[in-house]
Amino acid sequence: MRRFLQQITLWGWMLMLPLAACQAQSVGGEVKQQLSGVVVPDKEGMTVKGVVADEAGKPVAGVVVNDGFHFATTNAAGIYYLPSDLARSKYVSVSVPAAYRIQVSKGVADGYYTRLAGGQTTNRCDFVLQTRPDRLSAFEYVAMSDPQVRNYTQLDRFQKETVPDLKATVAQLGNREIYVMTLGDNVWDAMDLFPAYKSAIGSLGVPVFSTIGNHDFNRAYNSLQNSEDPSKPFAEEIYEATFGPVAYSFDLGKVHVVTISDIDYFQDRKYKERIPQDQLEWLKNDLSYVKPGTTVFLNMHAPVLNKTSNGSGNIKNSAELLDLLKDYNVHIFTGHTHFYENEEAAPSVYEHNIGAACGAWWAGEVNRCGAPNGYLVIDVNGDSVKWHYKATGHDLSYQFRVYKPREFQMQPDYLVANVWDWDVAWKVQYYENGVLQGSMEQFADEDQAFIDMKKGKAEGYKTAHLFRVKPTKGAKHARIEVVNRFGEIYSQDVKF
Repeated sequence: MRRFLQQITLWGWMLMLPLAACQAQSVGGEVKQQLSGVVVPDKEGMTVKGVVADEAGKPVAGVVVNDGFHFATTNAAGIYYLPSDLARSKYVSVSVPAAYRIQVSKGVADGYYTRLAGGQTTNRCDFVLQTRPDRLSAFEYVAMSDPQVRNYTQLDRFQKETVPDLKATVAQLGNREIYVMTLGDNVWDAMDLFPAYKSAIGSLGVPVFSTIGNHDFNRAYNSLQNSEDPSKPFAEEIYEATFGPVAYSFDLGKVHVVTISDIDYFQDRKYKERIPQDQLEWLKNDLSYVKPGTTVFLNMHAPVLNKTSNGSGNIKNSAELLDLLKDYNVHIFTGHTHFYENEEAAPSVYEHNIGAACGAWWAGEVNRCGAPNGYLVIDVNGDSVKWHYKATGHDLSYQFRVYKPREFQMQPDYLVANVWDWDVAWKVQYYENGVLQGSMEQFADEDQAFIDMKKGKAEGYKTAHLFRVKPTKGAKHARIEVVNRFGEIYSQDVKF
């Protein structure tokens, strides 16, 4: 019965989609009415046109506008034109410049896109931007992967665990501007949960953006790129009706933020971790308007650079992506794997494949690698970027877990530390009876907390962010001291 009602909901949703074409998304409606009086002459071959203005109705020049395939910039009168294929292009969006605010509707980022009407010869789509009183230099960026709610029981956990934790973090961050970006698998093939989930994330009190994951596609269809007839339903249609186009960008301070899909999707959950060609072209076009050397935050679902698990979840065309990114200082934020891994492709490209908000699919409180359920908090000040993983239900100082000898079954003689946000710039040091003994030995194994959560059943994934040391016989006290790449020290005392 639930399945039947879900299908009815999806059909109803699809039937309503054309009615939303080129409407105002409820932001800047009064100014948009004024703009509708501005004459924008037709141009041969141009099927989408419009005006971009500020809240006072003043035209904004140089704004990048795209239809998912074609890009243009507004002229001195704020006017743009696009030669859109209205069968294939479903949305038009603007890349909000740094001088303007991100607008929200019910807590979710909005106002930067509008749906196109395929049945019209020409679409007129205007946008209103809200001017910032001051240039933004510092802000907080929260990346959260894989809430992945499958049913209302899991949604309830998300609402009672993750959402309150996020709200507490937002409160602790004070008066700085805060933006939240989900990294895909917002739900687990449960399209009927989108409205309730969207309401939950919309309650955070800060702008929330979304990324599409493999479980956010409608399994009944191919993706639009893989559809022979673009007039028929496609797999990302309901996701886009809820959260907006899968590919979009905007500027915050000195940072250019980009979100794309790296899931090549076919009907019945047949997909490849691969950036579809249309998304690669979109990214290439978007970055062509960005000055080389700029800091770029790239949000996708599947990872790029992982080395553990033989890179089994990585996208298949990473070389093409890295070539596009080579002229920028890039932080890639991804999820999908339900484990935590940091990797650097080059000094200018760093990937954060962060632990999932749902951990190992809401089985308990940890991911497959033993990292706790949580999200990443990124502190941005100009071009300076610092980050800390925030474990749900724990203080921000909780950055590693310790196992005493005989607590880690595969390492019974060792003191073991799981340091989930580790990268090669970190130090994991061991003190015994107040004296530094040296660095702990890195090794790969299956995390004990995950095995315990699975009631003793090992599943084979071996994480690389484990460290061990064999305590000296007769030692009474020890301390593990972890120093992150920013020189911040976290420590834990152990009594034997």
